Amino acid sequence: MTTAPEAPTIEEASAIAGRVLDEVGKAIVGKQEALRLVLCAILAKGHVLLEDYPGLGKTLAARSFARALGLDFARAQFTPDLLPSDLTGSFLYNQRTGEFEFRRGPLFTGLLLADEINRTPPKTQSALLEAMQERQVTVEGETFPLAEPFHVLATANPIEYEGTYPLPEAQLDRFLLRVGFGYPAAHEEYDVIARRVARRQEEVDLEPVTDPAGLRAVQAAVETVRVDESIGHYCVALAAATRDHRDTLTGASPRGSLGLVLTARAFAALRSRDYVIPEDVKAVARAVLSHRVTVRPELWMTQTTGRSIVDAVLVQVPTPATLEHP
Repeated sequence: MTTAPEAPTIEEASAIAGRVLDEVGKAIVGKQEALRLVLCAILAKGHVLLEDYPGLGKTLAARSFARALGLDFARAQFTPDLLPSDLTGSFLYNQRTGEFEFRRGPLFTGLLLADEINRTPPKTQSALLEAMQERQVTVEGETFPLAEPFHVLATANPIEYEGTYPLPEAQLDRFLLRVGFGYPAAHEEYDVIARRVARRQEEVDLEPVTDPAGLRAVQAAVETVRVDESIGHYCVALAAATRDHRDTLTGASPRGSLGLVLTARAFAALRSRDYVIPEDVKAVARAVLSHRVTVRPELWMTQTTGRSIVDAVLVQVPTPATLEHP
């Protein structure tokens, strides 16, 4: 019988997370802020929507995190003809035994890359909802628990609308963060080319920093990060302000304020702190809240976006004083 590893201290958890980022950084050049946010979501036991233009490393980032974290990796290419059973698995008849056996789909993994998630119909998209929220799937009335840890990194292209199905708000809300990489600077883009030429192969060799049990231990350490009452009220005020903003049709739900707290704790842990300060909340607020905000239809042709509303809210809501901690 194996025993669970001893929970690391915040300093040890931060060191492990730093090594994970260093390892992933061997494959992804110059996107440390975005990679840090993705890792925060994983440490907070959440899921990430990677929304950006093609060719910016979204798929490579997902595969690299799976490798560095020692997680089983599965990739599901979302297409218009993808069925829910293609994700969850299905019962197949075994002629040898004369019984139906459950064949597991790609959801039964440690890290699932849901590639181009907005290219499949809502019926198939909904197959992810139970898995992302309940960490289980139900097929033919029978429920199967998923592995722990279980994380979904989904990709979406924000500029192609032909043949796509916009994600419903209920599913967007299941993603703890929405992150974009953006185009690299010229010197970073050259670094990508130089690294590829130097290694003489397409694949980037990454070494596992931890394993599923080790990741669970780090996640347990993040759970010990303290959140002062003033920080909790600040997160609630930010989420409420998105609902009250004049340009908002619908704002962030209570899941948004909870997401701020959970992600800010992970961000604090990455900084080797066992308590959250307002700057931690501000650092993750755009990634946590912007996809939970729906802009009024009459403003769709303007520069108003969920991100711009979150930026306005960050200026509007008073920042609590940073308390001194031992």
